Amino acid sequence: MDSAAALDQTSLTSLRGIGSRVAERFERLGIQTVQDLLFHLPARYEDRTRLVPLGSLQPGSEALIQAQVELTEVRFGKRRMLLSRIADGTGFLTLRFFHFSAAQQQNLARGVTVRCYGEVRRSGPGLEMVHPEYSIISDPEHDLIEPSLTPVYPTTEGLHQLSLRKFSALALELLDKHPKRLPELLPADIRKSHHFPELITSIRYVHHPSRNADTEMLRDGRDPTQRRLAFEELLAQHLSLRQLRRSAQHDYTLQIKNPAENTADLIAKLPFKLTGAQQRVLSEIFHDLNRQVAMQRLLQGDVGSGKTIIAALASLAVIRAGYQVALMAPTELLSEQHSRTLLQWLEPLGIHMAILTGKTLAAQRRQILADMADGSLQLVVGTHALFQADTVFSHLALIIVDEQHRFGVHQRLALREKGRQGDHTPHQLIMTATPIPRTLAMTAYADLDTSIIDELPPGRQPVETAVMPDERRDEIIERVRLACQSGRQVYWVCTLIDESETLQAQAAEETASQLAENLAELSVGLIHGRMKPAEKELAMDAFRSSNIDILVATTVIEVGVDVPNASL
Repeated sequence: MDSAAALDQTSLTSLRGIGSRVAERFERLGIQTVQDLLFHLPARYEDRTRLVPLGSLQPGSEALIQAQVELTEVRFGKRRMLLSRIADGTGFLTLRFFHFSAAQQQNLARGVTVRCYGEVRRSGPGLEMVHPEYSIISDPEHDLIEPSLTPVYPTTEGLHQLSLRKFSALALELLDKHPKRLPELLPADIRKSHHFPELITSIRYVHHPSRNADTEMLRDGRDPTQRRLAFEELLAQHLSLRQLRRSAQHDYTLQIKNPAENTADLIAKLPFKLTGAQQRVLSEIFHDLNRQVAMQRLLQGDVGSGKTIIAALASLAVIRAGYQVALMAPTELLSEQHSRTLLQWLEPLGIHMAILTGKTLAAQRRQILADMADGSLQLVVGTHALFQADTVFSHLALIIVDEQHRFGVHQRLALREKGRQGDHTPHQLIMTATPIPRTLAMTAYADLDTSIIDELPPGRQPVETAVMPDERRDEIIERVRLACQSGRQVYWVCTLIDESETLQAQAAEETASQLAENLAELSVGLIHGRMKPAEKELAMDAFRSSNIDILVATTVIEVGVDVPNASL
């Protein structure tokens, strides 16, 4: 081993050009060390290894081109734009810029050779690229093109692809100089049996695949180097969670006696009968609660399958045994929904409960915290506010986490520590409406036992899922119109991957505006993460009360939000 620290102990700021401000941006991506950066792998690749003649370009493709500028001018219409017409002897193409400077206009002068990379689009009778990456080529004969495929990394605000490529290259240089600072952890026999290359070989190749690489295999994640890295990551995740599960077997807890007897009156008063799947799952949970080892159980069930009543019954069993329950949801909307539902079932039984979120008023918050600390508050529903430093429980024996994937293991463990009393840790019930395949559950939830509500209550229709291309957007809008005209309501969710909350909000606002224009006879509402809590609640209330036909939302809206009339 080199005398220098291993790369997982080498700060990112040791790389040339990374100061405290840049390091803060990397930290948003979970990158703190040089090893973290090496394992921050490309999401996709761009082929800039070969120049494509303009006459061979196809709309919808991405390509590297090189041509001479024939004419550059500023056009005025709905928007001011800079247009450059370029040619290479095989064809013509227009470069279009909506955001530009006077210097750009001067640089794109007639006769200048320009090299561009971007998406080819049809524009009238010709083709165009909108805001391509470009550079001015001073020596076309000797200016080299990229020797390998160009990586495109997951990023965050303030970190551009050029910066990520530069810093990744510096990390690879350091690795080449000191290969022993990144140890090989997979045993040779496992590598041989799976035909896996060595770790450093895989890291180098995934960051810079050769120009002759099989781009289809890389796109699908089937290249041997990608498979090796994925295997190691999944194995490490699985082993760490198995280790956590093994240690949890020594976590003694407060035994909840007679859970079935303590919940019989609520079951008898329900206006519906529990399904066979709900009864089976409830029996598994009660069996766990009655043991002296802390329950660690994942409860899966589709929207409408009846997970909330299971949570209510588990809570009632624990409360009547003399202990407290905390239910944590990822958003204020879901927290408030759970609070309303649980209140109607448990308040008539004399259960004292409250809701604690980021928008809880200061005086009310102080009272809730005091009631939690002295044990008089039996059930508290809330968001991440539940595991902040000033929250203290008196006898917390059950933690219920809804939509666990929105929190992460560390936040779940932080809440568990809140309830630790000496050697005793609380039971945990994790709920999700997201279908989790068995192999993924083995990897991502290896520390949990699994229960599945695989039966819908009588009268519930199975959910149909369809994927539609953007070219059929008009058909989708017409389907939305027909659904609303028949008295139904619709969610229209705008998702952006690896983008900022600001851009998500912009996408939602633009979509809401377009839908309002195309469906003028319908009421279109909007909800996104940059709105104030009161504004979000107003929009949600309007949707719940059917005053809004279509709710355009970002992923601030959760899978479990309950508006029965919204069927699309």
